[in-house]
Amino acid sequence: MSCSSTAPTGLAPLTSPLLGQARHGFFTREGGVSSGPYASLNCSTRSGDSAENLARNRQLVASHMGVQADCLLGVTQVHGPVVVTATSPWPAGTGAEADALVTSNPALAIGVITADCAPVLFSTAQGTVVGAAHAGWRGALSGVLEATIEAMLPLGAVREDIRAVVGPCIAQESYETAEDMHTAITSADKQAARFFAPGKQAGHYQFDLAGWCVFRLQRAGLKHVAALGVDTLSDETRFFSHRRRTLAGGGPIGHQISVIATGTRNG
Repeated sequence: MSCSSTAPTGLAPLTSPLLGQARHGFFTREGGVSSGPYASLNCSTRSGDSAENLARNRQLVASHMGVQADCLLGVTQVHGPVVVTATSPWPAGTGAEADALVTSNPALAIGVITADCAPVLFSTAQGTVVGAAHAGWRGALSGVLEATIEAMLPLGAVREDIRAVVGPCIAQESYETAEDMHTAITSADKQAARFFAPGKQAGHYQFDLAGWCVFRLQRAGLKHVAALGVDTLSDETRFFSHRRRTLAGGGPIGHQISVIATGTRNG
């Protein structure tokens, strides 16, 4: 099955030189066809957006990545440690319950959906094995980042050779948490205490999700790790944000997508 596509899209996702050998993009909310709270590049099949708009948005992303729309793969994210090894396509919205994917198949592009949680993209130096993980605090605590690394090894990756980049997510200055979350994290990961700063309110903390993800990746043996340092909450023009929506009183919300594929195009 050929999954190649070369149509121009005009999208401008964020990228990192650390992942330079792999085709990748941390896509923003800009450049799609959705409207209202989903404006405009909403890629979440569980968001309530119209099926037509979602299909078009995902097609734009797939085309930018150089694959056909049905070769842009995701999973049903549940804030856990499960990783899927992708070898062939499945229909959008039908992915297994998991929070990460890995592949060595150049016909496929794999991605995760976020709106404050950390999207983390992985690649070997030559871009021959890649991974994508959705890391909210629950998923990171459950070990999804470490599990993604482990899932890349049977595909031919060498731990010391893997690169990982933490994409746009809620920044420490925007992420106020209460004592229950602080206790849940620090009781399970004693070294996580350094990623909490005093909160703006008594009994609260400011949590550095990206920093904690970088730390866990390095602790797992990766030597090449970076974070883009982009705050989803404060940048309403470019990013959807669950916390921003909550502070505004709720309502529908879209999600951005982060995608990676091996460095060799198929077809």
